Amino acid sequence: MVNNSPFKWSFLGPRYWFTWFGVFILYIISWLPQKLQLALGRLLGRLVHRFMKSRRHIAEVNIKRCFPDMPAAEQQALVLSNLENTGVGMIETAMSWWWPDWRVKKVYGSVKGLEYFEQIQQSGKGILMIVPHILHLEMASRVMGLHYQGIGFYRPHNNPLMEYFITNGRLRSNEFVVGKRDVKGLLNALKNKKLCYYLPDQDYGRQRCEFAPFFAVQDTATTTGTLLFATSKHCETVSLISRRDEQGKYHLEVRPMLENFPSGDNLADVTRVNQRIEEAINVAPEQYMWVHRRFKTRPDENAPSYYQ
Repeated sequence: MVNNSPFKWSFLGPRYWFTWFGVFILYIISWLPQKLQLALGRLLGRLVHRFMKSRRHIAEVNIKRCFPDMPAAEQQALVLSNLENTGVGMIETAMSWWWPDWRVKKVYGSVKGLEYFEQIQQSGKGILMIVPHILHLEMASRVMGLHYQGIGFYRPHNNPLMEYFITNGRLRSNEFVVGKRDVKGLLNALKNKKLCYYLPDQDYGRQRCEFAPFFAVQDTATTTGTLLFATSKHCETVSLISRRDEQGKYHLEVRPMLENFPSGDNLADVTRVNQRIEEAINVAPEQYMWVHRRFKTRPDENAPSYYQ
């Protein structure tokens, strides 16, 4: 459990000067008018589309596999829009770290389904909330934080200075954060009736996974980690849908509890998790992290990779 990240004088050393420069640029940008920030983000995303061909290729493969019936021109348009939103997501991260609450309230669109939180906590349980890797996740957490402080479950950054900024940024909307290896820490948070964010929609390898349907891909490596936490008698499982509209406002919706979950059938259970992720993605597919190699782990270890 981490509830603060102290500053270290070693952060001022030459090793971190490049990091300081990047953070300083992001900080300055974060104080520009939001419309200008979003425009800069889209421009940055277009540069990613043009020059970071490997990332563009991953997004192209993912979208083609998930939406095989989508016309090729629409697939390419979605790829471009997605990479624009990837650039916007970088800017939104800076917003989430440094915007005061009064400014977050200006981009508040709506939050629905909070009654599920109340019902679960009144029953004496914590909340395990399934969240997809939406590109504006950091801002969505700030918006949710206006109502409910959460617990973040995350992978610590390898750069100690970036870890300092990330942790303190996330603590603006979270009570504390829990490292991904601290399973006991998250279970204790659920036992204490906390709202815990859990993101099960990346490829974490073939250990502790089931090959379940995800959109049109019938054998997607899907973590069973969700079931480890959901099995706890101290929690109920809900899911989150979030999108940013054309005016730059954020709309969140908590979806109802999964009933009889987990059921004991791991494949059926992670399939239900994937269906909740699909439901969230379909609301704004251009705002999902398609640049992640979601299908790198295949049932057949000799199956073609992204670059074959």
